[in-house]
Amino acid sequence: MAPADRPAEPATPAPPESRVKVVLRIVLALAMMGVGILHFVSPEPFVRIVPAALPAPLALVYVSGVAEIAGGVGLLIPRLRRAAGIGLIALYIAVFPANINMAIHEIQVGDDPVPAWASWARLPFQLVFIAWAYWVGVRSRPGRV
Repeated sequence: MAPADRPAEPATPAPPESRVKVVLRIVLALAMMGVGILHFVSPEPFVRIVPAALPAPLALVYVSGVAEIAGGVGLLIPRLRRAAGIGLIALYIAVFPANINMAIHEIQVGDDPVPAWASWARLPFQLVFIAWAYWVGVRSRPGRV
């Protein structure tokens, strides 16, 4: 039988993702949706940290809230997962100036005072969130761990 006449062999299914990756994807998705909802339920703490140079702080808080909710939902939908991961990475970069503003001006967002060092210490965690979104979203393709 000539190679063109031979029936195609079935594709080998991609190995399943690790349980840890699936759980961490769900945790990040739920966290993003929860924080996104907070942008609407209690926007004031988020408005406080928007740098003064930016216009319409409340509108920016609402836009970032929508992006967080959409990113969280997208991580849970396989066809949207990669786009959601890229979007969340862009969001983490976009809100970083607000985190810097919070640290520089020692802005308190809750009832309990947070020491200045804690605001500075949280800045590198943006890299952790970027790596997390990359691993569970962008790098989440068949055959990858």
